[in-house]
Amino acid sequence: MARAGQEIGFVARGTHLDALKKNGLSVRSAKSGDFQVPVRATESAVDLGEADLVLFCVKSYDTAAAAESIRPVMRPDTAVISLQNGVDNEEVIDSVLGPGHVMGGVAYIESTIAEPGIIAQMSGLCRLAFGELNGDRSERAEHIDAEFRTAEIDAVWAEDITQTLWLKFMFISAMAGLTTLTGKPIGPIAQTPESAAVLRAVIEEVAAVGRAAGVNISDKHIEVTYDNAVKAPAAMKSSMQRDMERGRAIELEALNGAVVRIGARCGVPTPVNSTIHGCITVMASQR
Repeated sequence: MARAGQEIGFVARGTHLDALKKNGLSVRSAKSGDFQVPVRATESAVDLGEADLVLFCVKSYDTAAAAESIRPVMRPDTAVISLQNGVDNEEVIDSVLGPGHVMGGVAYIESTIAEPGIIAQMSGLCRLAFGELNGDRSERAEHIDAEFRTAEIDAVWAEDITQTLWLKFMFISAMAGLTTLTGKPIGPIAQTPESAAVLRAVIEEVAAVGRAAGVNISDKHIEVTYDNAVKAPAAMKSSMQRDMERGRAIELEALNGAVVRIGARCGVPTPVNSTIHGCITVMASQR
């Protein structure tokens, strides 16, 4: 969007912020090639002024604090699109900012901060889905859609963004949980019959929990999700696995932990996700 001429501000921290201020943002993209763009970056959203749109891209464990930090940029009509892992970040943002601002969003991408100021995108997967939580094709959704298209972003409006969130949740809970637990990329997990069976079991558990929570998830969705996991690039790692490897905080509670919590609330057993959650909890505590 910055390359397309939109007035964009970035909120960042530490050495990443320093690099953005000094050199701008560099992207190494397997899909779009490498590029660099000068950006306006700050540690505090208050420096940016009021916003039409906030792309909310923080890790799930920072959701409440980050939502509080963007109060200074909010107008009554400011939209906030959550592009985070998990299915309950929107509730947290709503509880901080009040109803009406947040929209659901899903990012399909494999990327990481290669070094301060430099983002690496490792595969051709690069797409967004977004929508109003109530399913309306609102005026602001139309406007955001037009701006994404102007910026040549592959974005689609989702009529049922809650379903879209849960379908990705099925995939990333299985992939993140098993890649982090085994320390292996998705290829060996999908190619080993015993672990492939666990992969499928995680997906089926998440689907059962989602259905109990009122989400429209069909048997075909389960098959497609499992097929996508098996056919993913063999070297693909989850962001939770990368964070674990680097000794950073991980999003376990927003993924497998959330499956366990929501399952308990809805009366759905989650033995596979409970096992993954318990084992990774020990691993994380010993780092």
